[in-house]
Amino acid sequence: MTAPGWFPSIETETMSSNKLYIDKAAGVLNLGAVDMIDNAPAAQTPSPAAPLPAAQRAAGQGRLFCGRTGGRTRLQRLYQDGSAKIRMPSVQGDPLEAVLINTAGGLTGGDRLGWTIEVGEGASASITTQACEKVYRAAADHAEAKVSLRAGAGGRIAWLPQETIVFDRAAFARRLDVELAEDAEALILEATLFGRLAMGERTLQGSFHDRWRVRQGALVHAEDFRVGPDIAERLARPAVTGGASAIATLLLVSPSAENMLEPARRIVGDEGGASFWRVGRSGKLLARLYAGDGYQLRRRLVPLVELLNGRAGLPKLWSL
Repeated sequence: MTAPGWFPSIETETMSSNKLYIDKAAGVLNLGAVDMIDNAPAAQTPSPAAPLPAAQRAAGQGRLFCGRTGGRTRLQRLYQDGSAKIRMPSVQGDPLEAVLINTAGGLTGGDRLGWTIEVGEGASASITTQACEKVYRAAADHAEAKVSLRAGAGGRIAWLPQETIVFDRAAFARRLDVELAEDAEALILEATLFGRLAMGERTLQGSFHDRWRVRQGALVHAEDFRVGPDIAERLARPAVTGGASAIATLLLVSPSAENMLEPARRIVGDEGGASFWRVGRSGKLLARLYAGDGYQLRRRLVPLVELLNGRAGLPKLWSL
């Protein structure tokens, strides 16, 4: 039975040559353009005055709702369309684990990806991604990812995606909205690599915007990180990262967060910092890290996530 307020899955097609998805219902690429691509003679060359077909764009929405029944957290509702897929490895007990997959293979200008995760009363879930998300050079427009997380009374949600890799001349905006019940807990991570130094890749120019809003009744955390258009020049400033190309922000909202402050500081070391604030009846621990490359960053992220995620530990797909 379709849940109230939900829509049936949007019809999609796969273009096997490049694995991009055509969303017919949303009109991402209209049928006339599809026919033009599929049926045009191979030797035909369009007139310079003729309008070009619309560029293909990836679009996907994934939604997961879980609740506590029979003494453990179980999936209640699942919705996925376009390039957004969700898989759940078999686990013994809580938390429920979910793996998010973007089958488009990455994001570029005009692509849109959205995830909604809701954890019911007393339930817990750990969310990660199959691999690092890649944001490629944008010819026009920007890529966009929207994440909505909710946890009910006594619930716990851990948002632990693998790193986002931003390539040169990429344009990317990410929005993260979190709603927590008064006694719910959340662990939230976003790590970003500006280029891959081991591959000889540097991100010199582009646009990157990361927006967070976390509410537990009232607003408990908000931030907007923007860098561009001269990304390398901005990151090189001493007050930013001093030239480091790998950064991460980790936020824990929990009554027990204060007890983890000193162990977290020892893991973070000199390349970053960690602080604690009391917020209402709960508390928040915020850690920021930077490093010269993704490997050095993950060497500290792994023990930090293990510390802050308690007995749930590290997602199974994470590895050095």
